[in-house]
Amino acid sequence: MSTDAVVILSTAPPDRAPALARRLVADRLAACVQLAGIRSFYRWEGRIEDEPEELLIIKTRRSLADRVIARIRELHTYEVPEAVVLPIEAGSGPYLEWLTAETAE
Repeated sequence: MSTDAVVILSTAPPDRAPALARRLVADRLAACVQLAGIRSFYRWEGRIEDEPEELLIIKTRRSLADRVIARIRELHTYEVPEAVVLPIEAGSGPYLEWLTAETAE
């Protein structure tokens, strides 16, 4: 089944991620946001950082991706928050219909 659905990956501090996830769903920008605890290693301002984070796995429509990214930037505490959009090539028909029904036009 062809789809307009995408997954957007982002990260946030463990104490901030639930509020961000809830806001995206409440605003109908995402049908579902899953949180998974991760440990991130990255270079920032010349140093290697090692931080606990929550990975946000955001399910939405491709047509809403720009709005989701804008909302992430608006609400996020990071100077440069992650927002990577991945296409969903195919999936369960009923799940994809639910995703579409639960997100804004």
